[in-house]
Amino acid sequence: MKRLLTFCLSLPLTLLLNAQSFETATQAITNMGVGWNLGNTLDANSNNGARQGLESEIYWGQPYTKPELMQMLKTAGFGAIRVPVTWMNHMDANGKVDAEWMARVHEVVDYVLDAGMYCLLNVHHDTGDGSFHWLHASSSTYNSTKAKYEYLWQQIATEFKDYDQRLLFEAYNEMLDKYDSWCFATFNRPGGYNATDASEAYAAINNYAQSFVTTVRNTGGNNAHRNLVVNTYAAANGYGNWNAHLNEVLTKMAMPNDPAGEGHIAFQVHFYPNVKNLNSTKIEVDGMISLLKNRLASKGGPVIVGEWGTANDGESDYMVRRQNVLQYAEYFVKKAKENGIATFQWMGISDGADRAIPVFTQPDLAEAILKAWYGDSFQPVLPTREDLGETIYEVTFTGQWTEVNLVSEALNTSSFSRVELTLAEAPAPNALQYKVYKSPSGDLVQKVSSASSSLVLNAATMGSTIQRITLQNCLPSAKITIKDIQLVKSDGTKLRMTPTSFWGCTIAESFVTSIQPPTPITHRPSPDSYYDLQGRRVANPTCGIYICNGKKIIIR
Repeated sequence: MKRLLTFCLSLPLTLLLNAQSFETATQAITNMGVGWNLGNTLDANSNNGARQGLESEIYWGQPYTKPELMQMLKTAGFGAIRVPVTWMNHMDANGKVDAEWMARVHEVVDYVLDAGMYCLLNVHHDTGDGSFHWLHASSSTYNSTKAKYEYLWQQIATEFKDYDQRLLFEAYNEMLDKYDSWCFATFNRPGGYNATDASEAYAAINNYAQSFVTTVRNTGGNNAHRNLVVNTYAAANGYGNWNAHLNEVLTKMAMPNDPAGEGHIAFQVHFYPNVKNLNSTKIEVDGMISLLKNRLASKGGPVIVGEWGTANDGESDYMVRRQNVLQYAEYFVKKAKENGIATFQWMGISDGADRAIPVFTQPDLAEAILKAWYGDSFQPVLPTREDLGETIYEVTFTGQWTEVNLVSEALNTSSFSRVELTLAEAPAPNALQYKVYKSPSGDLVQKVSSASSSLVLNAATMGSTIQRITLQNCLPSAKITIKDIQLVKSDGTKLRMTPTSFWGCTIAESFVTSIQPPTPITHRPSPDSYYDLQGRRVANPTCGIYICNGKKIIIR
C-alpha cells in the first residue's frame, strides 16, 4: 500500500515537473525572436473545397518547400516560422486527413525545427470568406462541425505530441460569421450591425477556442503543456475609431479554460495598415499595441501578431512607397518587441521562385525587420539573385495565346511610366505581344518586334489602374529567352521584375555570372576557405551561398 501511495503521489509531481520544464507562452515569444510566414504554400488550394493531392502546395505560385529555405532564414536571423496549412482539401467526409498530406506537413515542420527555429502550425483556409470554407463563427456551424473540428485537431496533435516546446499550435486563422464580416461580427450584415448575431459569433469563436484547447490537451505527451494560440474574431486587432463595435473582437474574446494551468495560451491578431502617411501609420501602431495590452493581454496571455504587412491600397506599397514600408517595418517590430508582442511578417521577403534557390526577394525589408529586432549594428546575411549573377528565363509556350506575367500586381498608371523588356533575340514576326489587363474591364495589346522594346503606360488609353501585364504568344507554340524586365516608375527609378507563369507556359531559370556558375556541392573543404557574400570568413558553413577558391558555390 505504501509503494502504491508513493507512486500515486509521485505521478502528479512528475507531470508538474514536465509542465515546469516547458517555457510559458510569454517566454516563447521572447525566445522565438522575429518571425515569417510560409504563406501561399501548404495553405494553397483550389478555392472550391475539392479534394487535392500534394500538388496543391504549388497552386498559388510557390515552389515546393525545401529545407534550404528554412536554413537561409535562420542564418539571416529569423527565429520562428508560421506554417499555414489548409486541411479541408486533404480530408475525407468524416474529417480524416490523408496520410500523405499529414506526412508532408510533418516534413515541412521538421524543416523549420531542424533549422533551429520555432514553428507555429495552424488550421488556415478552412476558415475564410466563402461558402466552401467549413469553419464559421456561428452557433449552428459550431454545433454541426464540432466533432469534425475536434477530430482534426486530435489527428494533428497526436502526430506531433512528442515534439518539444519550439512547436506551437494555432487553433484557426481568420474565422468569420455567417455574413462573411471582416473587422467585427455582423459588419457585413445587410441592414447593419445586429447585437444578437454578433454575440452569437463571438460565443462561437470562444467555443472553437475551447474545443481546440481541450482536444489538444487530451492527446497527452508534450501536448499536455504545449503553448497554444487562439485568434480573435477574424484575427482582427480592434483598433480604430470609425465604428463603435471595433473593440468587440477583443472585449468579447475569452481566455479558454486550460488544464495545463496558467501561462500556456497566447492570443493572435493580424495587422495590415495603410502606409501612405507614415506619421499616421506610426500613430496606428502605437494605438493598436496599447489596445492589445489593455484589452487582450490583460486577460492572461501574451499577444502574437501572426500576420503583418501593409494594406497595398490598389497597388504594391513595396513597389510604390518603399521607404515608407521600410520605416514602418522598423518602427512596428521595435515597438512590438518593447511590449512583448511577437511578429510574423506575411511572406513577401522571399517569394515565388526565389524560395527554391533560395534567396531573398525583398532583402532591404528583411534587413529592416532584423535590425529592428537585433539592433542597428546587426549585419544579416541576405543572399539575393544578384549574388548569383545575371538571371535569364527560358519560357516555353505550350499553345497559342498562352501568356507569361511580366507584372502580376495592380499598378496605378500615375505611379509608373513604362515596362522595358529585353529578350535574347528578336521574336519572329507577329509572334509576341504585350497584353495589358485594364480595370475595370477590357484589355489592350501591342506587338513586340525587337529584342529590346518598351510598353508605355498611358492613362488615356489604359485607365488609371492596370491589373496585370503579360507577354502573349501568338503562335501555336514557341520558346523565348527573357533577359530582363524593368518596371520604370514616374520618377525614373527602375524595379526589376521576375516573370511568372500566367497560363499555358513553363519557365526555367539559369544564371550567368562573371565568376562561375554556382556549383552545388555536398562535401566541404577546409573551414577557413569559405567566405560569405559580404567577404567575411565562415568557420562552419551550413546550407547557403558562399565564395570558395574564387567562385560561388551552393552548399545544400
